[in-house]
Amino acid sequence: MKINKVHILLIVLSIAFSACKGGYSFTGADISADTKTFTVELFPNHASLVQPTLSNVFTETLKDKFLSQTSLQLVNDNGDLYFEGEITNYSVSAQAYQGNETSALTRLTIGVRVRFTNNIEPAKSFESSFSRYADFESSQNLSAVEGELMQQICNELVDDIFNKSVANW
Repeated sequence: MKINKVHILLIVLSIAFSACKGGYSFTGADISADTKTFTVELFPNHASLVQPTLSNVFTETLKDKFLSQTSLQLVNDNGDLYFEGEITNYSVSAQAYQGNETSALTRLTIGVRVRFTNNIEPAKSFESSFSRYADFESSQNLSAVEGELMQQICNELVDDIFNKSVANW
């Protein structure tokens, strides 16, 4: 039987990868092998301007990110990774004023405060605020673009939270 260099390389690589314990994923997540579950509490909307569906949209977006980008299981209580917090800002403001003192753009801003508890590696726990925004043409009615912009901003916020909590960025 003739063994060539490719076979030897494949054997060495498979041994090396099977010897690795937890930690690495193709999403950039650095999650301990002992971490198996996560919990996301509903993020209530405490902003002065309340958008009725924002709490659910944000909370579900955060859950979906961890379900799709990690092998962790979602549990209702006492997850190894635990997320809670609140929506602190939902605001609309004029941007990019034109010569006639009218605004060409309007900005939708969403802010959240997150308390992240890592019950497996407590040193990685944090409490932080995150904020993101999206601009739209002032000629557009907010209600026409709100759903799409809200989801876009929630996706960006969740990416930031994911990166800080498990990607160590």
